[in-house]
Amino acid sequence: MVEGVAGGAPPRRQSMRFLLLYALAAAGGAIAYVPFLTLLLPARVAELGGARDVEWLGYLTFFGALAASLGGILFGWLSDRTRSRRPWVAVGLALACALLLLVPRAEDMAALILTLIAWQFALNMILGPLAAWAGDVVPDEQKGLLGGLLAFSPALGAWSGALVTLPELGSLDQRLAAIALLVAAAILPLLLFGRVPPFPDLMRADEAGPCPPVRAVQPAVRMWLARLLVQIAEAALFAYLYFWFRSIDPAMGDSAKAGLFSLALTIAVPVALFAGRWADRHDRPFVPLAAAAIVTSAGLVGMAIARDPASAKAAYLVFGIATTAFLSLHAAQTLRVLPRAEHRGRDLGFFNLTNTIPSLIMPWLTISLVPGFGFGVLFLLLAALAGAAVVLLVTMPHTA
Repeated sequence: MVEGVAGGAPPRRQSMRFLLLYALAAAGGAIAYVPFLTLLLPARVAELGGARDVEWLGYLTFFGALAASLGGILFGWLSDRTRSRRPWVAVGLALACALLLLVPRAEDMAALILTLIAWQFALNMILGPLAAWAGDVVPDEQKGLLGGLLAFSPALGAWSGALVTLPELGSLDQRLAAIALLVAAAILPLLLFGRVPPFPDLMRADEAGPCPPVRAVQPAVRMWLARLLVQIAEAALFAYLYFWFRSIDPAMGDSAKAGLFSLALTIAVPVALFAGRWADRHDRPFVPLAAAAIVTSAGLVGMAIARDPASAKAAYLVFGIATTAFLSLHAAQTLRVLPRAEHRGRDLGFFNLTNTIPSLIMPWLTISLVPGFGFGVLFLLLAALAGAAVVLLVTMPHTA
């Protein structure tokens, strides 16, 4: 589906070179959106939006999430139909980099919103086919390793934010140009040197008929729900971590908060690699996911009962490491439960909704609970959601 199936029996395992190139390209997606959406876009909104900057940022977040949701499904489906992933990634890369450079040219909020929507479509022209590409060429016995390598994505995204905000890059144009260069440097090696044929076993339509039976769809539904439950917790912490730490330790500066966040993402990399390799060696793909969800729930309980800065930081580190490892490993293991190879890109687009739906749910949870009951009750509810994800995963059939 990527380059055409080569004749003869393919190797059972993908080369480490390809896996590293793929992980670097996946990290390029995080480098594209993390510093832009969390640092540079809000700064541009503050310049253009004036006193209504928070309101305008809400509009941008909503329409951006909507475009990302539609784009992931659309371009995943198109890459299925064209039976090729590489051209979509290449075109998306060119468009995404060009649109980043146009952001400073947007001189009012309407133009900025249109630019952001177009950029989200271009970004998902990369991310949708790229995710399906791994499903075409990485065999099941290496999906744990793939998940571990994908843990580099959020870490590199956070590190790139620190890099592009260095004082030497003083203007918005320079910082956006730096992001575009970093993204191109991460994705181009895969496009140029990652030419491997898909595995025939991974491309086979296993289920006859236009619709797969319930027994084939059920594991994918379980995985979708488990990721959604954990993502709700992750989204709530991402948005309100600043305010929670301020309530625990008013003296904690922004740099300390950012450093703790980056530390969790960095420690998660070896944790996810170890867990992924263990899953491959023991052929137990869902055990590390369930374990990570358990630790996520425990971290949230610790945050709910924390009453001093030291215990709050320790509990957050537990939560942040476990959540990052879970999401990375889940992204790879999802590829083994999708029911139809010929719809892999489209189905992964629907899985991508677990990244955007929490942004619609999380504000209402927070508004309903925090003003009256405090962050502790919110964290206990999120811990219960992570516990529900554990139940979904521990009851997953081993043969899924």
